[in-house]
Amino acid sequence: MAASPGPAGGAAAGAVHGSGPFGLAFDSGLEIKTRSVEQTLLPLVSQITTLINHKDNTKKSDKTLQAIQRVGQAVNLAVGRFVKVGEAIANENWDLKEEINIACIEAKQAGETIAALTDMSSLNRPESDGQITIFTDKTGVIKAARLLLSSVTKVLLLADRVVIKQIIRSRNKVLATMERLEKVNSFQEFVQIFSQFGNEMVEFAHLTGDRQNDLKDEKKKAKMAAARAVLEKCTMMLLTASKTCLRHPNCESAHKNKEGVFDRMKVALDKVIEIVTECKPNGETDISSISIFTGIKEFKMNIETLRENLYFQSKETLSAMLDALLERTEDFTDCAYTSHEHRERILELSAQARMELQQLISVWIEAQSKKTKSIDEELELAILKISHSLNELKKELHSTAAQLAADLVKYHADHVVLKALKLTGVEGNLEGLAEYACKLSEQKERLVETCRLLRHVSGTEPLEITCIHAEETFQVTGQQIISAAETLTLHPSSKIAKENLDVFCEAWESQISDMLTLLREINDVFEGRRGEKYGYLSLPKPMNNANLKSLKPDKPDSEEQAKIAKLGLKLGLLTSDANCEIEKWEDQEDEIVRYGRNMSSMAYSLYLFTRGEGPIKTSQDLMHQLEAFAEEGLKLASSVQAFSKQLKDDDKHMLLLEINKLVPLCHQLQAVTKIPLQNQVFLKVDKSITKTRCIMATLVQLLSLCYKLLKKLQMENNRWVSVTNKDSVDGKT
Repeated sequence: MAASPGPAGGAAAGAVHGSGPFGLAFDSGLEIKTRSVEQTLLPLVSQITTLINHKDNTKKSDKTLQAIQRVGQAVNLAVGRFVKVGEAIANENWDLKEEINIACIEAKQAGETIAALTDMSSLNRPESDGQITIFTDKTGVIKAARLLLSSVTKVLLLADRVVIKQIIRSRNKVLATMERLEKVNSFQEFVQIFSQFGNEMVEFAHLTGDRQNDLKDEKKKAKMAAARAVLEKCTMMLLTASKTCLRHPNCESAHKNKEGVFDRMKVALDKVIEIVTECKPNGETDISSISIFTGIKEFKMNIETLRENLYFQSKETLSAMLDALLERTEDFTDCAYTSHEHRERILELSAQARMELQQLISVWIEAQSKKTKSIDEELELAILKISHSLNELKKELHSTAAQLAADLVKYHADHVVLKALKLTGVEGNLEGLAEYACKLSEQKERLVETCRLLRHVSGTEPLEITCIHAEETFQVTGQQIISAAETLTLHPSSKIAKENLDVFCEAWESQISDMLTLLREINDVFEGRRGEKYGYLSLPKPMNNANLKSLKPDKPDSEEQAKIAKLGLKLGLLTSDANCEIEKWEDQEDEIVRYGRNMSSMAYSLYLFTRGEGPIKTSQDLMHQLEAFAEEGLKLASSVQAFSKQLKDDDKHMLLLEINKLVPLCHQLQAVTKIPLQNQVFLKVDKSITKTRCIMATLVQLLSLCYKLLKKLQMENNRWVSVTNKDSVDGKT
């Protein structure tokens, strides 16, 4: 926590004469009333600052006097409302009551002083000659404004402490109830305690959600989102894991499964408290020191300072920075899944960066001894060369990690291993369990390794944190799936053991799906397509199907949800394939490219809808998006048809075959959107997403074919121009 500023100095004093009224940013989880009063005060105090800085010879017209009086009265009223909220907080928190009340009294006095000094109602009367106003006592207004800023700041900081205490108290209640749940021995007792636990978790979720929204630091916000997502998902896991343990009290794997859930929830609860209290445990490392991209950014900033100051850095410091940076690339070169070509290229670029640094140091030493124009140019060239080498290394690392992640998500989209584990469980097949548990462990290790590589190339702190969250989720959930599968295999007729395994498998599938979104966002950051205010879709979100629920009177069953999610994931993968084809085109404004990009963007929104996310919220939104998507597909078909007229007969025929696939699919999708909803909502969504997926698959083929035919056409045109020029020269000869 920041310390409260003094009554008249520090931040408050500077604010009166500075550009902003407070000059402070609060991460305060205050009530809406408190926040609204604070927002009312800020512009009014700003106006007082303007009045304080007015010129003494300004003409005191009636309009000016009325404006001054209105501002003073408005400030006093806003302060009054603020003080009431502050006093209410004080009455509920006896340990802080005295401090809050003193600050409220100071704020009230300051408000009344400002109102009195800006009271212009009797200024034009004869008896007002001795009246003290803003015109005669500017110092008094400055002191009152400083006192107001200081006292309001104190109340806000004290109220922030109240919110932190509320979160800590709520966490402690949750922990106490969890301890009781761990020791429970009967179903009846478990149901009663779990009901209490659910209510306490709802309260904790509300408090931490408000706090997350109030945080200004994106890194803290991402950490809070990750911790809250763990708690959200683990609550359902805790229910089924505990019930399985009660049903099979002598089963070691069931106890292991349950303990894993409790342990993860306790870690997440501690993480929330670390964030709100800003207290890091000893030995915690800063993730920015691990990321290669962050290291490259810092190194480049250091070498660029040499342009201004040759003595700002030491040679040893730069060499050590580069060595540490390149040492981290071993995560890529030592990875068993990195291709030989990528590994060789990374090693080559690392060696080149070392050589470029030695050359830079050599020129740098020379520049320190003699100052000439040629030496300055050599130094600039050396800086540019090593910067270029590091940029090339960044590209190669990004390409390696992105390709590994895309291939992995595509390969595991069908969740074959999870299905096999469920089957071996209900069959009681222990040999099959051992085989598929081994395969899941291998899959888990590969996913964990890939998340680690993605973290290096994520490009922003929130995305780094999301990569860490994904890595931890795969690591923990993988082990829990195996223990849940073992329990089911030992008790193949147990419905609760089967339900428990399903819950953990759903969490795994959800994380695989999240990885696709994470990869897309990392690519967006790397290619500069993300604006500053663009939200991170990959930040962990609660597991829900809110959008599907809004479409259907009854909740879709688990089979329906799984089918929609699977269709959505395949659609998401196709949007990535379409984007790859689009990026090959040199002319990004080409009509075919433009329509293809629009279709890919719309398809991605549909994919987000299947996950309960994104801009599509209702059935009407969905139908509008599908209609627009089909319309864009027909426009694309028209553009491709126009392009086909430039081609030879064989090429034209090949392209028209693809167009003839696309047009009927678009018409069929339009027909699906016109079917009345009634109670067939799931069926309609299923058909719509299936048709959209077919259209996207055709789009990928069409974009690839158009690009190849365009290149062929350009080569033929260039050859014809070359031959024509040669004939022209021969004729002249």
